[in-house]
Amino acid sequence: MAFNEGEFLYLQGEDGKRSWFRLQFGMIKMGGLGVIDGKRFEGLDDGDVVEIVGRRFNVFRPGVVELMESLDRGAQIITPKDACAILMECDIKAGDRVIEVGAGSGGLTTALLHTVAPTGHVHTVEFKEQNAEKALKNVKRTGLDQYWSYQIGDARSVDIDFDDADVITTDMPDVENALDNLVPHLRNGGRICTYVPNANQLELAVNALRGRGFTDVRSMEIMRRGMEVHNGGTRPSFEMLGHTGYLTFARKRSV
Repeated sequence: MAFNEGEFLYLQGEDGKRSWFRLQFGMIKMGGLGVIDGKRFEGLDDGDVVEIVGRRFNVFRPGVVELMESLDRGAQIITPKDACAILMECDIKAGDRVIEVGAGSGGLTTALLHTVAPTGHVHTVEFKEQNAEKALKNVKRTGLDQYWSYQIGDARSVDIDFDDADVITTDMPDVENALDNLVPHLRNGGRICTYVPNANQLELAVNALRGRGFTDVRSMEIMRRGMEVHNGGTRPSFEMLGHTGYLTFARKRSV
């Protein structure tokens, strides 16, 4: 399908570097490449080649991973390796209603919106206004902001403007202190995910979930290691994306 004006796209050169831009069929200022005529993209489709200043580029629509990797960072984000586990383990799908505690820079928010749209909704509770503003800027890049709302407040006590959620995700260090305020907004049978950086916080989160009657409580840590692939010599990379946080998943039952 040909590109439409207003889409968020990126150019990728032979060196793999990306240049991001919002398509308009007028003049576009593009970092590192100067000003180019957007009409050059009219009629082009995903993966097509365009030549700019004597260099060949492919032009692509971003997927959710590219969007997450290109966020304007402020607070630390939940990485794609953890986000994909959250989406799968919480069975998040189109039409779901999700409460997210802690927006950060909008990394997980982006993945959630990409999954629940066009019939679902994500409502974020964020403690810091500056984080919410950064997340809003990043969410608008995706074109999915119509499926997102947020409120500023402490998840441990704020009156949450969202009920009957299918899923709750939390990115806060003391989630055990917020559960009594959060759990009433989760439907029976709904799922919760907690994300904490330290093992002692993990223990507190798990015990708090068990103490409130949640079932199927399980925790994990996701590691990712790339592969170096060369003719006649393929091996694991010496570097890996190791510890980022501990994930706990559980399901609410009627008690």
